[in-house]
Amino acid sequence: MPIVALVGRPNVGKSTLFNRLASTRDALVANRPGLTRDRQYARAEVHGRGVTLVDTGGLMGDEGALSELVSEQANAAIAEADVVALMVDARTGLTGGDEDIAQALRRRGADVLLVVNKVDGVAPEAALGDFAGLGFGEPLLIAAAHGRGVGGLKDALAQRLKLAGEGEDEAAADRAAGVPRVAIVGRPNVGKSTLVNRLLGATRQIVSDQPGTTRDAIEATFERRGRRYALIDTAGVRRRGKVSDFVEKFSIAKTLAALDRADVACILVDAQEGLVEQDLHIFSYAAAAGASLILAANKWDGLAADERASAKAGIERRMRFAPWAPVVYLSALRGAGMNRLLECVDAARAATEFEANPAMLTRLLTRATEAHPPPQVGRRPIKLRYARKGGIRPPTIMVHGNRTDAVPDSYVRYLENFYRDALSLVGAPVKIEFRVNANPYAGKRNVLTRRQRLHRRRVIERGR
Repeated sequence: MPIVALVGRPNVGKSTLFNRLASTRDALVANRPGLTRDRQYARAEVHGRGVTLVDTGGLMGDEGALSELVSEQANAAIAEADVVALMVDARTGLTGGDEDIAQALRRRGADVLLVVNKVDGVAPEAALGDFAGLGFGEPLLIAAAHGRGVGGLKDALAQRLKLAGEGEDEAAADRAAGVPRVAIVGRPNVGKSTLVNRLLGATRQIVSDQPGTTRDAIEATFERRGRRYALIDTAGVRRRGKVSDFVEKFSIAKTLAALDRADVACILVDAQEGLVEQDLHIFSYAAAAGASLILAANKWDGLAADERASAKAGIERRMRFAPWAPVVYLSALRGAGMNRLLECVDAARAATEFEANPAMLTRLLTRATEAHPPPQVGRRPIKLRYARKGGIRPPTIMVHGNRTDAVPDSYVRYLENFYRDALSLVGAPVKIEFRVNANPYAGKRNVLTRRQRLHRRRVIERGR
């Protein structure tokens, strides 16, 4: 698909237009310059054809050491784009920063479409006269926040890209092909963006030793051994008491939303620090979202042989509550363990689409109860009669029987582990739900015919 990059100074509305064109809310939007850092990709429809949009960080922003890295991401987007939409702000007018960016784009020979944003409340003649001197033709006037002028922008893009009215929906093709969606989650500065860059084979995410570099949940695709994967790099999740800045709160909300749309959650931890409490909290967030889980211990290359043995024992000890989640030891910086990680991703993705008919699940239930019958609670035994498939996120099995409300938690865990092993549901947080068989005579009056009443009376009299 053709690529359209949105570039410009900080806070000119690039992310707002990105969300408007892509009909999404993936990009963070707030009245704060420099909010976007990494370049983010999404698919948009222009005259019935798919177009790849790229949202970039503001050029010439003031973010200290990160400013140069943000510029590198924007320049990479410009280099791969078919059309560059240079966005400027009608309210602030033409600035020296706009002129510098325009000059850089001319030196690169980019195909530039000048887009003047925030024209609501500004005289159109003033906006046109202010920016016409940049030399990119007649500017397009829009108000991205309200959708004004976006239709004309699409027409201009279609003309520049020479788009026909027909085309294949690649996003639908990806969905039909079952492309695994993998969310990389973890605490700040454990190497999530480094891992994403390693798997993509390109510097798509800004990598810095400063915690909290990533803010958005950024999605990108790659292909390995003939199989496509969709990666979601997320912001680091810290303890609630440590989160104060509103941008970080939005970033964590984006991370939790990314878990909801991911098939597999790769919980990345720092092997040198071990598995800490916050890692376990993130693990519980991902399990609650219904995704299959993989624990990846990063920075493994920084440990000596004796330290590795100790770190591995510590991780296994703390993961006793979820022995079903595979653990991968890797180095995102050096590329060690990538094949093993993708093997676990494939197995975990298959677990989210398990197929089993009621007859198979009932046979497995019979085997489980024969090997280990449910405990008797009170005078009446618990009877589990049959099972059926309930859902896939997480894999859910409905078990029907009598007195199922009295099944203890220990036996529920036994059934979860039994079905997980029997169905090879790698990394899946299997869920067992119980249903009580209804009594067909419940609530009905015991009505006897006249003959039945006479017969019962005779039997009673003979007994006397």
